[in-house]
Amino acid sequence: MMNIPVKKPRAYFKWQNLVLVITLLLLLVSALPNFYGKQANIRLTPRSEASKPVTPQAIKALFSGQQLSGQDLSGEELSGQAQLLDRISVTQAYTDILVPDEAARIRAEKVLKDNFSGDYLVSTVITSDAPAWLQALGGEPVKLGLDLSGGVLFVLDVDIEQALTERLQQISLSLKSMAMEHKLRGVKVAVTGQSEISLTLADNSRQSLKPLLAEINRVYPELTPTSISTRQLKLNHADPELVKFRQQIMKQTIKTMRGRIEELGITEAVTQQQGKNRIRIELPGVHDPEQAKRIIGATASLEFYQLAENSRAMGVKRIKDENGRGLLLNSQAVFTGANIKNAQSGRDQMGAPLVNLTLDNAGGKKMSAFSKANIGKPMVTVFSEFYRNQNNEAVKKSKVINVATIRSHLGAQFSITNMPSLQEAQELALLLRAGSLTAPVTIVKQQTIEATLGADNIDKGIKALTLGIVLTLVFMLVWYRGLGLIANLALALNLMSLLGLMSLLPGAVLTLPGIAGLVLTVGMAVDTNVLIFERIKEELKRGRKVLSAIEAGYKHAFATILDANITTLITGLILYAIGYGAVKGFALILCLGILTSILTGVFVSKALTNMAIRENKDKLLGVTL
Repeated sequence: MMNIPVKKPRAYFKWQNLVLVITLLLLLVSALPNFYGKQANIRLTPRSEASKPVTPQAIKALFSGQQLSGQDLSGEELSGQAQLLDRISVTQAYTDILVPDEAARIRAEKVLKDNFSGDYLVSTVITSDAPAWLQALGGEPVKLGLDLSGGVLFVLDVDIEQALTERLQQISLSLKSMAMEHKLRGVKVAVTGQSEISLTLADNSRQSLKPLLAEINRVYPELTPTSISTRQLKLNHADPELVKFRQQIMKQTIKTMRGRIEELGITEAVTQQQGKNRIRIELPGVHDPEQAKRIIGATASLEFYQLAENSRAMGVKRIKDENGRGLLLNSQAVFTGANIKNAQSGRDQMGAPLVNLTLDNAGGKKMSAFSKANIGKPMVTVFSEFYRNQNNEAVKKSKVINVATIRSHLGAQFSITNMPSLQEAQELALLLRAGSLTAPVTIVKQQTIEATLGADNIDKGIKALTLGIVLTLVFMLVWYRGLGLIANLALALNLMSLLGLMSLLPGAVLTLPGIAGLVLTVGMAVDTNVLIFERIKEELKRGRKVLSAIEAGYKHAFATILDANITTLITGLILYAIGYGAVKGFALILCLGILTSILTGVFVSKALTNMAIRENKDKLLGVTL
């Protein structure tokens, strides 16, 4: 049979090979950090300049009493039974304690916090064993999910209806002030439904209704008048506005939660919406669930009020200070925690804890105008949070944390003093930096996964992946002989490329279902080569020479491979978009695996074939084709 002339493999453009080499090198370098281990150092940092770093002798004595052992830099063994510490190093600023594994870190950290948390900050510093040049490139290993590294899972319920009620109450107070500004007497404002506000006017106020309605439409365009009579005006949220409000509440809550998690120093966390009003939070590597629960579950907000006796606005808020003294506050806050741009804890000149606040542009203007007009008068700082009562109802609890006299004209920066303790000042600053929550949240599910379980999951996943790879390599070598060697090399490059791609993507997290996706990726990558090699065998049976059959096989099989992978990629993208947790982890590996399989299974495999087979010969590396 006559062979149809085709372009020779050696005519494959060199720039294409150069692009492939550069891409593979980039992915391989980014995958290298995954092959180096990490060391966990527990760091003791003095909280004040007066304190000195803890000495190795003090730590030896502490862990000797705990029947735990280790060795310092000189190699001296600590007495005891269990090996907990590797070495202790001391600098002028801190003390570092190297531990051998995660279980030892948890035990040692607990002992140190119980004994040193008052005067020292106990933190964990992770260092990599990777060479300096690789660390200089910024290489990071793949982030492990909750099921592989251990940690805590929270599911939060967001009370959107309570947020809507709070919003309507704030609007009603604002409407009372508007009515007062328009000199309307006997105005009654009430929240009459889940999304409705009713205004009842006195008989002598009819003429001022239109100007008031015009201002309401300007300030609150989301409110729609549904019933207007000579004395009564009803305003409510239309259904599209309610949907928009609920979406905004969920977005704001998720953003706030992510901010709080970042303040905790957790970079591999997963925070995503689950259903209409729930949020799923995964905190890999967290082994102190109470601390995370205290920060994540807090629904704290901060408001600054003027005493009612110094204000002519309508509405009074009654509250008691820490001494039980009753205070009458203006019902409308001067500004709230939403205007706070930054918050840092610290101490004043007398050593008392405080929180230094920095306001945004709008908050700074409000504070400037208010303080200028109220020098010598008090301003009350109120801290509020929601909690669930015995009937599972959201109840707002407020307390006065500061009553300060305004001594001068203030701007965007000022301080909250008289904080009970430095820890409370630090937690308040953290919450204010991350943002206050508009809607109350309730932790409806909490699950802790131990690090040992995560290590067991990794071990089983790697065994499954290794078994799948070995069987696949053997099959390809036996069935396709010489071409199978190229397929196996392409498969190895595929796995390395996938690992490197996951390391490059900041949002990629490897989970246990993700390992299952890796196993599936191996099968998909081999399937790509199977389609090509079977096509090559068909072309050889038709009488083509080896070079011609290889070129035709890659060319004609590509369309089929592309169609199959695109349909699978669409499915993976849908799973990633609507799924969460395990489904999302699996979909991520599936989608990335499809991309790397096409890269290595088609383009890299073809380049390797063209390099290995340059003549119409029957053997490749001594193996029959």
